Amino acid sequence: MAHNFKDKNIGVGITGSYCTYKKVFEELRRLADTQANLFTIFSDNASSTDSRFGKCKDFLKLAEEISGKPPITTIPDAEPIGPKSMLDLLIIAPCTGNTLSKLANGISDTPVLMAAKAHLRNNRPLVIFLSTNDALGMNLKNIGILLNTKNIFFVPFGQDNYLSKPNSMIAHVDLIEDTIEKALGGRQIQPVIKSPHVTIL
Repeated sequence: MAHNFKDKNIGVGITGSYCTYKKVFEELRRLADTQANLFTIFSDNASSTDSRFGKCKDFLKLAEEISGKPPITTIPDAEPIGPKSMLDLLIIAPCTGNTLSKLANGISDTPVLMAAKAHLRNNRPLVIFLSTNDALGMNLKNIGILLNTKNIFFVPFGQDNYLSKPNSMIAHVDLIEDTIEKALGGRQIQPVIKSPHVTIL
């Protein structure tokens, strides 16, 4: 189904699950095609770390190309998202286990986490695109906390490699737009768990 997010201000927080970047950035292009007004926010690791999946400077450049704006890369630049009510919705895509655990425990020590804290003060939807190797391990309790937190919604997720990484789960990238549409209306898309998931690697 075609979506139209014209005039919606949507923030995209990008953290360090580098293996998902190819598919996530492809989805960002499609999201831009819906006429959404995109703002990108990079975590410290995402904006400064090269990996076998690409160089950080290339992803920063790509984010600016897609959104038409320089990415937000510092905590001071992310903080005004709240007071200025800049966003209708914020999605963290990908959201690592590290970011997930800090979010669940009220820690805001990266630009993405500060953006989330600032945005949530306005009682507007925050969407999580999960990507972590310990979703069914140490982070399971944090998933539970966030599933039960007001204004937080999840892109449906499932196990991506249950044979060799049984604790690993990742969200379905093709359901980002459907999730955003529901979240803008204050609803969690269902079902939340869709398994097994084909590996994104």
